[in-house]
Amino acid sequence: MWGLIIVAYDFFRTQLSTKNRLQLAQKTTYIKNYFGSYVLLSLEILIAADIIESIINPTAADIFKLAAVVVIRTLISYFLNKEIRETEIDVDLAFDKEHAKRKTD
Repeated sequence: MWGLIIVAYDFFRTQLSTKNRLQLAQKTTYIKNYFGSYVLLSLEILIAADIIESIINPTAADIFKLAAVVVIRTLISYFLNKEIRETEIDVDLAFDKEHAKRKTD
């Protein structure tokens, strides 16, 4: 929830203060990535909570359920982290390209 509050504040502040479209896209992508890091942290906390619960009450059904949940959450975390890295690279390239264009103009 804390990450959502911070991201919402940053998003609205950016939308109201930034006039340049490229800078707005870059800042919005940064905000999205920042929120993604909070989502990744929460997924890791939920995985840890499920592991602790299975240690306390170990039944076969709970262990299979835990294994499925851990696999799903790990895949989500992996692909979310991958998307965050790719968008950071894309934004950096767009910024560099725009910056180089302005230097030549």
